[in-house]
Amino acid sequence: MTQATACTDELLLETPEDGVALVRLNRPAATNALSLSLQQALSRTFDALSQDPAVRAIVLTGGDKVFAAGGDIKSMDDCGPIEIMQRHTERVWAPIERCPKPIIAAVCGYAFGGGAELAMHADIIIAGTSASFAQPEIRIGIMPGIGGTQRLVRAVGKFNAMQILLTGKPIGADEARLMGLVSQVVADDQVVDEAIKMAALIAAMPPLAAQQIKEVVLAGVDASLETALMLERKANQLLFATRDQKEGMQAFIEKRRPKFEGR
Repeated sequence: MTQATACTDELLLETPEDGVALVRLNRPAATNALSLSLQQALSRTFDALSQDPAVRAIVLTGGDKVFAAGGDIKSMDDCGPIEIMQRHTERVWAPIERCPKPIIAAVCGYAFGGGAELAMHADIIIAGTSASFAQPEIRIGIMPGIGGTQRLVRAVGKFNAMQILLTGKPIGADEARLMGLVSQVVADDQVVDEAIKMAALIAAMPPLAAQQIKEVVLAGVDASLETALMLERKANQLLFATRDQKEGMQAFIEKRRPKFEGR
C-alpha cells in the first residue's frame, strides 16, 4: 500500500492498487465528525478524483474504529435557518453524489447522522461486525438534511426507514445487511482490505461500462420501468462504440485476459 498523502489534516488519500483511490477521514479525536472543513475537503477530493482518468474506483473509510459519528453539532448549536441554508450543503456534497466512479464505503464502528448519510452516497457498503448505523437527528430536535430520509427509504423501504428515522436508534451491521443497507459484513480487521480488493476488481473492468452501469442504475431508480429500460438500452448501445467493447469480446473469443483502456 502506498503512503497516505494529506489532502488536509482531516483527510488522507492513498493509492493502494492501480486504479483505486482510498479516501480516509482523519479526525480520530472527534470520532470523524463532519466539520465544515472536512466536508469541503471531501468535496474538493471527490471533484478531483472524478476527473482523474487514472482512478477507476474509490474506497471511502474512516478507519478501523469509527466511520463518522455525525455532523459537528457544536458548529450548529447557535445557527438560525438562514445560516444553515447559506451553508449550501447540497453544493458541498454534490461532487460525491455525482461522482461517476464506483464508490465503496468501508464502515467500522459508528456511522451516525451525517456519517450514515455519507455512507449512503456510496454504491456499495462493506461493514465490519462492529458497524452501526443511525439517524439520531430527531433526538436533538432536527432531521436528516443531507439525504438521510430519501436515500434510506430507497435502500430499506418505508417501514424500516421510518423506524430508524423516528426512533433514532442504531442498527447493527447484520440487521443493516438484512434490511438491504449493507452489501457485505466481514470482520473489522478485514473491512478496508475487502473494500480495496473489491475496488481493484471493479477497477480492472472496462471503466466506461462501469460508469454507464452506475449512471443508469441511479437514474432509473426514480423513473418508470419503461423509461428506465430505455435508458438501459441506450447506454448498452453506446458501449458498442467503445474500444473496450471490441477488446472485451475479442479477448473472450481468444480466451485471453482483456486489457481495458477506458476508450
